[in-house]
Amino acid sequence: MGASQSQFESQPELHPQPQSQQVQQQSELHPEPQSRQLQPRPPRQLQPQSHEPTGREVRSKSRRETETLLLSPQAEYSRPSINSTRTEQNSTGLVKANENQSMISVKPRKELNFPHNYEHILKGADSPIDKSSREKLCDQLYAGVFLDHKTKKYWLERNSNSNCFMLYARALSITWAEDQNYWKWVPQNDESGTMIEVAELNRVCWLEVHGKFDTRKLSPGILYNVSFIVMLKDPAQGWEIPVNVRLVLPGGKKQQHNENLMDKLRARWIEIPVGEFVASEKDGGEMEISMYEYEGGMWKMGLVIKGISIKPKN
Repeated sequence: MGASQSQFESQPELHPQPQSQQVQQQSELHPEPQSRQLQPRPPRQLQPQSHEPTGREVRSKSRRETETLLLSPQAEYSRPSINSTRTEQNSTGLVKANENQSMISVKPRKELNFPHNYEHILKGADSPIDKSSREKLCDQLYAGVFLDHKTKKYWLERNSNSNCFMLYARALSITWAEDQNYWKWVPQNDESGTMIEVAELNRVCWLEVHGKFDTRKLSPGILYNVSFIVMLKDPAQGWEIPVNVRLVLPGGKKQQHNENLMDKLRARWIEIPVGEFVASEKDGGEMEISMYEYEGGMWKMGLVIKGISIKPKN
């Protein structure tokens, strides 16, 4: 027991190595790979800076080039001549400035078509008509041509080149019109200054006016408006009961309604609409336009009838 204790005491004590020495020994045993070692950075190479010309330098260069070109002996021949451009026109209406330019389309002047059925209509003209050209003919028709001893007027509407007509009072059938006790005929200037006659009502209780017209004289496919052109002069009396207006088209179709003349303006020409329709050459024929009132029994006065207007609806 005592011997074992002495042996224990005689053994030297173990001292642990310092931590720094352990790290050094481990580093010697396991050297760090080269990839993890820091490498020196390569020296930076200065890139040459590119120089872009400024706007002032570009303009200066362009000016120098232009001056050089103008001063050169060949500049005189490089300038385009003002008189070198020639214009040529062929039969198709195309104009060519020169060989290097494309063809330019020039619209030819639109030719006027002859009015529908104008030859038959102008047989009743009161004065000779110049038909030597479309232009001369249309100019006369735009102004208007009187027919059948100034009882009718025919003209062309400029926008649509369509036939228009005015049936003056002398072309209408007016009950008691030839009796001066009821009606009187008064000379009146037309818009063109030509003298026509209008029918002025003195006093009547039986109002009845009719007009007839052949629709085959109208331009096919055009929407027409039919109206009475009248005037109310004071003292206009007896119009408390509305008048009847009626349009009977070829084939028997009717358009009818009432018009209250009490609400109309006085002392000026006004339109009393009767009806409207599309002219058709196939279904053409005679139509009848009427204005009447004889059931109320009231005496009427102050009405002036100029006629019936047949023209395209605006």
